[in-house]
Amino acid sequence: MSTIRAARFDRASRQLTVQDVPISEPGPGEVLVRIEAAGICGSDVHMIKGEFPPPLEQVTPGHEAAGTIERVGSEVPLWQAGQRVALLAGKSSCMVMGQAYDGGWAEYVVVPHYLLVAVPENVPIEQAAIIPDAVATPFGGIVHRGQLRLGEVVGLWGIGGLGQHAVQIARLSGARLIIAIDPIQAARQRALALGANHALDPGAVNVHEEVMRLTENKGIDLAVELSGSGSALNQAVSCLGFHGRAVIIGMSTEPVQLTEQSVMFGYNNHSMLGFDGGKEGDVETLIRLAASGQLDFSRSVSHVLPLEEVARGVEMLSKKIDNPARIVVKP
Repeated sequence: MSTIRAARFDRASRQLTVQDVPISEPGPGEVLVRIEAAGICGSDVHMIKGEFPPPLEQVTPGHEAAGTIERVGSEVPLWQAGQRVALLAGKSSCMVMGQAYDGGWAEYVVVPHYLLVAVPENVPIEQAAIIPDAVATPFGGIVHRGQLRLGEVVGLWGIGGLGQHAVQIARLSGARLIIAIDPIQAARQRALALGANHALDPGAVNVHEEVMRLTENKGIDLAVELSGSGSALNQAVSCLGFHGRAVIIGMSTEPVQLTEQSVMFGYNNHSMLGFDGGKEGDVETLIRLAASGQLDFSRSVSHVLPLEEVARGVEMLSKKIDNPARIVVKP
């Protein structure tokens, strides 16, 4: 085998096409992984739209991937061919797989061995693929950056690929009350099914007033913006209680603009926190929680497409066709 099928994104034309490309061999410290599932993330959509262009002229996208080790290079400790693995989403916060180097929308990919995480047999490979980003991102934002404490009230803006997992993480981490906000009915139903106490339609109710009613005018302790909407972030901050924190997880090119008066932001001891990445060991922890049944991702993947249809998957996520949660391609 000298070539493989891979989706290639051209930065200049913004075209995404599946092509035959030469297969790479693992060098020292590297492994060749046969990809069995790769997720489509909202940041992939932003990249393909040209909002967050990659540093490379051409690249194979995909930073959510899992599969089986095919071959190991020299100087690789412990790992062996045949092991099931998930791939961490990047070498660093500035070196994201599928942007700074070739990613998982391909039949095979070569990565450094330190990006591998073992996947137990009882965790489906489609679920394992999305854990390093779609699950690890809200986990880090809620637990590490937001520092959710037992018994607090959590508000979640946007119940899509990230938000559906934020509901479970908030519940598992001890939130007393979880309020989900999303304009799409199916997303609100998803939030309730996963453990949210309330799901609000921002187009049908005054979210601030309803949050204050539900919290007895105390407001939200931790508000998490997961959709990339500037208006949603502004609304989230407006719902904060005393010492409330807002964490920005959703990606957007919109400027951060708030309507809350500066004096009130200060008086109420509000915090607004950026977030982009978790901590070492988070993915291993989340895979163990999935294997033990404490986190259930059986409803996380809404669509599975062949690699040849990855462009259709990007369009489905971009235009919210057929209520996508997480879309996964299988080479």
